[in-house]
Amino acid sequence: MTEKLEVGQIITGKVTGIQPYGAFVALNDEVQGLVHISEVTHGFVKDINEHLTVGDEVSVKVLSIDEAKNKVSLSIRATEEPPKKQAKPQAKKSVKLEENTSGFNTLKEKLEEWIEQSDLKK
Repeated sequence: MTEKLEVGQIITGKVTGIQPYGAFVALNDEVQGLVHISEVTHGFVKDINEHLTVGDEVSVKVLSIDEAKNKVSLSIRATEEPPKKQAKPQAKKSVKLEENTSGFNTLKEKLEEWIEQSDLKK
């Protein structure tokens, strides 16, 4: 069945059928494999028909070969560059420093002030 196929190999095939869960791709006259819907492209695929049609020639990577079950798992997205993540623009935060910087004093400096405030309340 898969004398010429190896895991990791990239090969061109032809889409022969489409199901909600994936697409069947003929690799040659004897071998057909399945591209699961999650392996069609990078990102979420809601409807596989928006990405593939029967008769399309696609480049696929062989993910696994199960000779006992006569199954070949394929991936289209493994042959494509992942999209570059766009950096989210960060909002510029402006901090206004007021003259009253009581929150930025060290504990040692504030301790004397707190003791005085405590003594006044008695």
